[in-house]
Amino acid sequence: MTTYLLYESAAGYALFLKKEFEETAETEEEVQNSLLDPKKVSKIVSLHAWTPFRDAEDALNQANSVAAGTATEELVNFLEMNLPKKKKSYQLGVYDPELGKALAEQFPIAHGQSVKELLRGCRLHFNRLVKDLNENDLDKARLGLGHAFSRARMQLDPNRQDKPIMNTIALLDNLDKNINTFAMRVREWYAWHFPELTKIVTDNIAYAKVSRVVRVRDNFEGDKEALTEACGSEDVADEILKALKMSMGQDIVEMDMKNIDHFASEVIKLADMRKTLHEYLKAKMDLVAPNLAALIGEIIGARLISHAGSLTNLAKYPASTVQILGAEKALFRAIKTKGNTPKYGLIFHSTFIGRAQQKNKGRISRYLANKCSLASRIDCFSDEATTIFGEKLKDQVEERLTFLSEGTTPRKNLEVMQEAIKEVTKLRKKRAKKAKAAAAAAATGEEVEEGAVKPRKRVAEVAEEEEETPPPKKKKKRAQEAEEDAAEAAPATPKRKKKAAA
Repeated sequence: MTTYLLYESAAGYALFLKKEFEETAETEEEVQNSLLDPKKVSKIVSLHAWTPFRDAEDALNQANSVAAGTATEELVNFLEMNLPKKKKSYQLGVYDPELGKALAEQFPIAHGQSVKELLRGCRLHFNRLVKDLNENDLDKARLGLGHAFSRARMQLDPNRQDKPIMNTIALLDNLDKNINTFAMRVREWYAWHFPELTKIVTDNIAYAKVSRVVRVRDNFEGDKEALTEACGSEDVADEILKALKMSMGQDIVEMDMKNIDHFASEVIKLADMRKTLHEYLKAKMDLVAPNLAALIGEIIGARLISHAGSLTNLAKYPASTVQILGAEKALFRAIKTKGNTPKYGLIFHSTFIGRAQQKNKGRISRYLANKCSLASRIDCFSDEATTIFGEKLKDQVEERLTFLSEGTTPRKNLEVMQEAIKEVTKLRKKRAKKAKAAAAAAATGEEVEEGAVKPRKRVAEVAEEEEETPPPKKKKKRAQEAEEDAAEAAPATPKRKKKAAA
């Protein structure tokens, strides 16, 4: 029985014929040794047929189909044209077993260790076996197909990319530092002119807004509405107006006030920018990692993703690594000095650890890290983004807190996950119903434009009226029959009375 070998190269499909040489290819070891020598390979196999790809797009489509384990129409046609018609007289060697299953319906397939070794030799000396193909052209085809195939595989959902989260949280941290530094400089600068304002207005952004409204004390006209809007409270505005009249600050030149005003406006712009960035981060976390955000908050969740490098890396980490993520220096210092290892890293800023007692902080941090690891894996590998699992995991952490403080037994993890799965299935059914309703509405909308739905509605309304009208008719008939019975009975009674009187 002759053996044919199918090789999928970057430039096209090739079909090799295995030669029956007992001296060169009896066992697998002999095949492996002989594959290193191109002369021996040419004695083992020979090119039977070759078809190049039309262009780079065709090569990418063929490579995607081969990777998915499906046979394209071009591949099937190529094999049917070049293989014998009698299927019992040959067998086709294929490297990929999934592709072999797809071709097994039409061709006799063989894929074993010997077939893999022979195809490996074909791949090593492919440019010598195919004489019409240049080695430089083959290298260019491999490089182009490799880039296109990798680019197609790396195309993910743009709404669920975690790189913007990492950039946003880094920018937020830098903005916080810059806003605090600039606001303290505005406070020190304007305090020479109005020192009492520092104790009255404690918020940095409100202080910058009030300094822009008041400006020079002597020139302030007493616009209470603008002052109340700047500080956010009428009581604070009244205190500021009182302090203006008895301030101990020195006078300031208009040129200096212009610089203070400009610097304060920059601080306010940075604060507005930070607010919009925080809203953007919250919306992005709801798309990328909704369960992690629901469990631990969008800020801490974004810091965990940024520190891990990506959501995929965070999902691969065990819970023990997530627990001390951000405390690597303390961990290595404790290992060197043989001291106590840190109990928490970035998750220390969570409200759960702040609410726990001092003796229970390590326990609750370990439990919280476990739930964060679960939430990150659900977010990374699930197709649909929902917050149901994150909310259930948050409830579990709350129950653990009450268990550590009061001693009430929490629910088991299996029960909570089963409840979450039930809710997710219900949500999917609702979404499917809504999608069907939307599709039906779209279809009826198209028919309404054509003018074909209105008669159907009228027919349906008439049918409903016909179904609703019979019961009242029966009642009327029953009422009429009762009246006729009463009318027949009424004249009969006086006759009897007359006869009795007679």
